Amino acid sequence: MPQKKQPPTVRLRRLAAELRRLRSGADLSREDVAEQTGINTTTLYRIETARARPQKRTLMSLVALYEAPAEQRDYLVALLRDAGQQGWLRPYHSDLPEEYTAYISFEDEALGVRNYETSFIPGLLQDEDYARAVIRGVLPTATEGEVEDRVRARIQRQGVLTKSKPLRFWAVVDEAALRRVVGGSRVMQQQLRHLVEVTKAPNITVQVIPFGAGAHPGMPGQFILVEFEDPMDMDLVYIDSMAGDLFLESDAEIRRYRSIFDNLVAVALSPNDSAALIAEIAQERARKGG
Repeated sequence: MPQKKQPPTVRLRRLAAELRRLRSGADLSREDVAEQTGINTTTLYRIETARARPQKRTLMSLVALYEAPAEQRDYLVALLRDAGQQGWLRPYHSDLPEEYTAYISFEDEALGVRNYETSFIPGLLQDEDYARAVIRGVLPTATEGEVEDRVRARIQRQGVLTKSKPLRFWAVVDEAALRRVVGGSRVMQQQLRHLVEVTKAPNITVQVIPFGAGAHPGMPGQFILVEFEDPMDMDLVYIDSMAGDLFLESDAEIRRYRSIFDNLVAVALSPNDSAALIAEIAQERARKGG
């Protein structure tokens, strides 16, 4: 069985971006570089798109060709040295999709995450029973072992919210996600109570778009905008859809999704009013015998 490749890290993405910038600044095409260094164009493409980690001698050949100053060469060598460091280890998550494990790595290294959800409570705010019910519902053919692997991964991910420098998490959720009864009334009531509690953390903001807001820019589907502290680290958008997982990284795409999120914030209830609505829906569930 082929070995599962490591997902890219923020450092590897940064190294790739720097090498692209240096080549562009030297006014060289990939074909020019291949001719002058012997590094084939396919290998160079994979290095510049963070699909492959270059060997040190390859990196040194490139920075010499690009005439990078000594200080920058040292910086790139340090990036290469640390490029394989994952945000957290997943010894029992080897069967998770590569795109998802890549997202987990980026999430752990992020400064902030903005998450819009249409149908679910955001993964970082789910309790264990709700997460299990969601995963079973979305993946009806998954084995119990596969379900439990994903539940453990989801719960372990939530450590980013309580680590020494916690992730800044801002979620906008459609009211439909709060009213859909996932896992039964008791599980849903418990999840809503959990959501009320986690919204009290200073690094977590939750806003709800009520049904009364009508049509809004988020109706086509959910997305996650990941933001990094170092300006050298490119922000990215992660979309989990029926067609597969997708990462978007271009400036135009990041601006578009940031604008969409800002619009969603504008039509959503304030954080305080959102917390009140969540508590009200939880009480409704309790009155119905949840």
